[in-house]
Amino acid sequence: MNAFEKIALEKIREAIANGEFDNLPGKGKPLMLDDEPDVPPHLRMSFKILKNANILPEEVQLRKVIHLLQQQLAAAQDELEQRHLRHQIRDCETRFNILMERHRRQLTQ
Repeated sequence: MNAFEKIALEKIREAIANGEFDNLPGKGKPLMLDDEPDVPPHLRMSFKILKNANILPEEVQLRKVIHLLQQQLAAAQDELEQRHLRHQIRDCETRFNILMERHRRQLTQ
């Protein structure tokens, strides 16, 4: 620990002892961190813009659709409906995998 870190740590300890952190807004609530560790660094800015505009990236939309289709498949009784749902799931999974492969290739370039 360098001198600056020691000074900062001491100031924080003094503030805690003096109760300066006791009545901060949001006390006891989870932090809302915008950092998305699972999003590749080169996509974070565009994902943040989409998030602020309440638009989901296609990958996220596909994951939600796949999940919904899987739930429908689990509840489906008719063989024809099950076959149709399986086909839709395969199509969505294929599209999702293509998008993910495209992202992986962009990372290696």
